[in-house]
Amino acid sequence: MIARWKPVHLGHAAVLHALLDRADSVVIGVGSANRYDLDNPFTAEETERMIDATLDGRPGYSMVRVNDLGDGPRWAEMVAGMLGPLDYYVTANGYVRSLLMDRYTVVHPVALLDPSRRVRVDGTMVRRALATGGDWRSLVPTAVAELMEREGWAARFVREFGEATRAALLAEGAEAAMRRGDGLD
Repeated sequence: MIARWKPVHLGHAAVLHALLDRADSVVIGVGSANRYDLDNPFTAEETERMIDATLDGRPGYSMVRVNDLGDGPRWAEMVAGMLGPLDYYVTANGYVRSLLMDRYTVVHPVALLDPSRRVRVDGTMVRRALATGGDWRSLVPTAVAELMEREGWAARFVREFGEATRAALLAEGAEAAMRRGDGLD
């Protein structure tokens, strides 16, 4: 499974644990490993540390860094070359699914989870909560929250990306209001 994991949240944690419960060996790809920007505000090394903290010493996984090439078909070739044969490739991303379905049996991560273990959270929710002073800690595993605070990553996110995240949130709200007809008169 390749994902951005920025940051690792409770939904990610549930899927990672389910993968390790079901497989002898899991390859976890840190996607967009070469990006550090608004959508990727944690480095590949920081992301790997969040995954390790989430899995807390569980055996059976390895990690690879997967760069964003800005070219889907070329990316798919690179991934197939990096990963080789797999029993399953796990993704919730429809575009990635379309790129890899001829090479791998693609499984949606929700299919791995018992309904009671499903968590409706995504990275954007966590980043928005960080930027607005919301309760982001309840959206990530405790070990990840502690790591982000101890290493100063949460404060750095707010300092470097908080304003842009809040601006994007406001713009999205204004756009939704315009679609509803609630424009400013």
